[in-house]
Amino acid sequence: MRNKNLYLTLTLASTLAMSSCKKLGELSADNFTVIPSPMETVSGKVPVTINGRFPEKYMKKKAVVTVTPVVKYEGGQAVGQGETFQGEKVEGNAQTINYKVGGNYTMKNTFDYVDDMAVSELWLTFEAKVGKRTVKVPEVKVADGVIATSELLGRTLASANGSIAPDAYQRIIKQKKDAQIKFVIQQAKIRNSELKTTSVQEFIQTLRDIKADQKGYALENIEVSAYASPDGGVKLNTDLAADREKNTNKYLNEQLEKEDIATHVDSKYTAQDWEGFQELVQASNIQDKDVILRVLSMYKDPEERETQIRNLSAAFRELADEVLPELRRSRLTINYNIVGRSDEEIMAQYKSDASKLSVEELLYAATLTDNDAEKEAIYKTAARQYPNDFRATNNLATLAYKKGDKAAAQQYLSQVASSNAPEVAVNNALVALANGDVAKAETFLGKGNGAATYNEALGNLYIAKGNYAQAVSAFGDTKTNSAALAKILNKDYNGAQSTLGAIAQPDAMTSYLKAIVAARTNQSSTALANLREAIAKDSSLKAHAAKDLEFRALFEDAAFQSLVK
Repeated sequence: MRNKNLYLTLTLASTLAMSSCKKLGELSADNFTVIPSPMETVSGKVPVTINGRFPEKYMKKKAVVTVTPVVKYEGGQAVGQGETFQGEKVEGNAQTINYKVGGNYTMKNTFDYVDDMAVSELWLTFEAKVGKRTVKVPEVKVADGVIATSELLGRTLASANGSIAPDAYQRIIKQKKDAQIKFVIQQAKIRNSELKTTSVQEFIQTLRDIKADQKGYALENIEVSAYASPDGGVKLNTDLAADREKNTNKYLNEQLEKEDIATHVDSKYTAQDWEGFQELVQASNIQDKDVILRVLSMYKDPEERETQIRNLSAAFRELADEVLPELRRSRLTINYNIVGRSDEEIMAQYKSDASKLSVEELLYAATLTDNDAEKEAIYKTAARQYPNDFRATNNLATLAYKKGDKAAAQQYLSQVASSNAPEVAVNNALVALANGDVAKAETFLGKGNGAATYNEALGNLYIAKGNYAQAVSAFGDTKTNSAALAKILNKDYNGAQSTLGAIAQPDAMTSYLKAIVAARTNQSSTALANLREAIAKDSSLKAHAAKDLEFRALFEDAAFQSLVK
């Protein structure tokens, strides 16, 4: 009897030993670390790193285990890429785990984000065999939820600044009109033939035109500059240049009196025009001009310069024929302005008969009102009157985007698709980003450099691509919701708060982002206050906040629960 009992005992022990060799047992969440936890969205994806450990004496020598991450959420799940591990006696290419000491491993996965993942759980499932026998290893939950703050770009883009194609209207345009009077060598008398030249006659006519249309023109002053050529000595040329200035002033004053024009006259003379001499020599075809220019650089004394140049006898003869006569002159310059319509006159003309306004005046008129409906009406008028100018249609697209009408914006932009203007490219990029097409937006932005809001659009693109530091750099000093979002994602909370506080027209998203900053910096009461303000402006944010893990520290707070219920 005793032998029989001993046999049964040994048989049971053997069976238990064999059975235990074929079981792997449970794993717990303590065997895994998830980075980040909660998970976070980046560029529409949920990247996650799972660091796991098989405990000592867990991985049987003939075991093969495949670990697969699964994100489970209401209505579905996302299955990640599994990885396989094997025991020491398995022939295969998987990572081998030592039975006695166990082993560590790292798995990287990326899931496509869907909104329902905000409330989700990350589980690890196991497919295991020991030898040829399949064994069950229970699945393990290793993380809760996804922080989807980067996905708020879809909301912050709504207040992004489109690119207005600017007008080129200038009410005051500076103008000049020059005339030149030439003199005979060593003389200061003005010859009648010089007063009949085209430049002098056009000079006088310009004075008459200014006098006749004082509303369209404004005379500032007239300048007189008289010169003597460098040859002849300093004293002679000083007296000569002074006399030429005197005689030119006398002629000019006679003309001003004749035309009944009062203005300020600024006059001066230059005794030896070495500067003009150098310019004319440089532009000439004189054979020895390089030698002459070297002499000018080597000698600063006027008399020494003249002596050295005269020593170049052949060259001096060319100078006497081609250059020096051009320097014996007086130059008269009218400085005046062309004066356009005032702001009031432009708006009055628009209301009475817009067809008499230029395209620049119409585009400028749109900048004179803060009312978007009035801007739209003006741009439509400009587009109708000047259909070949892309700017009005582009600006209509900007207004449509601002109203949230992406379809209308796209329609306007399609009308100017042939334009290579950077403003059109930037607006196309914003529409593409708002539609979630990052690749298309990037293509458009490649043609947008030079537009006023290019850097802002680039900042939004960088957020969409998950490049937060680059986004912050691109935004620079821009004060928008997206610029603040970039700083939040880059963990610059002071900078984000500063940007949000400086937004000219804060909206619901401004308040919501303020709440996120407060929550991340452990300011619960401030977070609740900003959330309350955000929901008051946009009730759809209530449901969003209720499941937003940015506020997980407030989920059990009665005030928060009351706010989002």
